[in-house]
Amino acid sequence: MKPNDILSISVFMLALTWSAAPASAAETDAGKAVYEKSCAGCHGGDGTGNPAVVKTLGEKGLNITGKETKDKSDATLLKIIVEGAGKMPPSKKLTVDEQKAVLQYSRSLAK
Repeated sequence: MKPNDILSISVFMLALTWSAAPASAAETDAGKAVYEKSCAGCHGGDGTGNPAVVKTLGEKGLNITGKETKDKSDATLLKIIVEGAGKMPPSKKLTVDEQKAVLQYSRSLAK
């Protein structure tokens, strides 16, 4: 098996075993801190995309508050967070707990 296959399977298994229960205030705060440090530069503080980055990269995918993102499974979004997608680099330095926290926080932005 290739390393990427193992990573993909691990992310999928994590998503299956992770509870979809609503996030607690502490989890939301942890997710917000990770998001602000690792994601807001491109995705914007509110998840609609940093206008300067959108203008530079021409990326429509920077807005993570829309239906397209809402419709993606947790496993898919975790895979994107870990491996990156398009021009988004991978976030392999995040711990599993940070990955889950930023996913929960990102989901909260798409109201």
